[in-house]
Amino acid sequence: MIKGIAVLGATGSIGRQALDIIYNHPDKYKSVVLAAGRRVDDLIELARVHRPALAVIADETLLPALREALAPLGIATAAGVSALADCVDLPEVDMVLTATVGYSGLAPTVRAIKAHKDIALANKETLVVAGQLVNTLLSESGTRLFPVDSEHSAIAQCLVGEKPDTVERLLITASGGPFRTWPAERMASATAADALKHPNWSMGAKITIDSATMLNKAFEIIEAHHLFGIAPERIEAVVHPQSIVHSMVQFTDGAVKAQLGLPDMHLPIAYALGESTRLAGAEKHLSLSDYATLTFEKPDTERFPCLSLAQYCLSRGGTAACTVNAANEIAVAAFLAGRIHFGDIYNVIADTLAAMPFVSTPSYDDYVAVNKEARARATALINAINV
Repeated sequence: MIKGIAVLGATGSIGRQALDIIYNHPDKYKSVVLAAGRRVDDLIELARVHRPALAVIADETLLPALREALAPLGIATAAGVSALADCVDLPEVDMVLTATVGYSGLAPTVRAIKAHKDIALANKETLVVAGQLVNTLLSESGTRLFPVDSEHSAIAQCLVGEKPDTVERLLITASGGPFRTWPAERMASATAADALKHPNWSMGAKITIDSATMLNKAFEIIEAHHLFGIAPERIEAVVHPQSIVHSMVQFTDGAVKAQLGLPDMHLPIAYALGESTRLAGAEKHLSLSDYATLTFEKPDTERFPCLSLAQYCLSRGGTAACTVNAANEIAVAAFLAGRIHFGDIYNVIADTLAAMPFVSTPSYDDYVAVNKEARARATALINAINV
């Protein structure tokens, strides 16, 4: 049976790599829906190659261009945030790959769960913002969720065949980003161009900046807690500059299992699309002789204070992580636009967190409201900063 895939975030790095896999295995997969935010020309190009049943653009002003290009090919088109969620209801969709950026992944993922569609989750913010709610919905619907992030895919692979009560600790590896060796004084004056020079991975601008602040790793700790049900104090980050060990699991007998691979996303994407089965040739094979030295370091939370937000959010629960994510999205956009300094990203997040009301047991509507208010407060804070 050929599996129909809705690729949300088709024009991004994860989306394009997923489409590589789908295209090269037409006996297994079919791209039924391609969705994007604003890159209409890229979406048109991809739709012409992959011929989905439906192409969706979030920016409604771009629908005429999308429709004009794809109508002659018989490809249906739609636009708007609601269309991004509606598209997962198509009966031809068996699995939804959520690879959109940031908070935008929450609504379509929730919709997919309610529609009983399996999910390949590359959007970590879905579980960061509303992990408790998402897990409740998953338990009620029977929908299966497969992690796409390389770190969480690695952990899932290490846990195969193991009993939950033998797991002692999850060790999530981090490259350290472009500023791993920079002193705090130099980091304070780092430019967006500096922060976008990731040493190992080729990613979108938003996630690359999150890697530079190490908030990305804080989010991955939160995501791991919700994915695997491990207590927050038993999940930690380990800096591994080579990005070959994607994560590790330590067991009660002292054994440590690790998943190794090149810094490439084809393997974890294929593992998720295949429902935790292996696809031959998904990724180039790793030659260990090319990596004679693999090193590990403790992260420095003084230079990277965003990392400490993981344990705070997990201990606080409720809407804390939703607030952090919203403030971060606004702050990162401002940094990329040259409106604030690199160090201001953490300050904006912390100040927004301090100013926001807190909801301990939020509903979906609470998450929506907190996200909106946190963005407004973060924007006001940024407007008061003089760069």
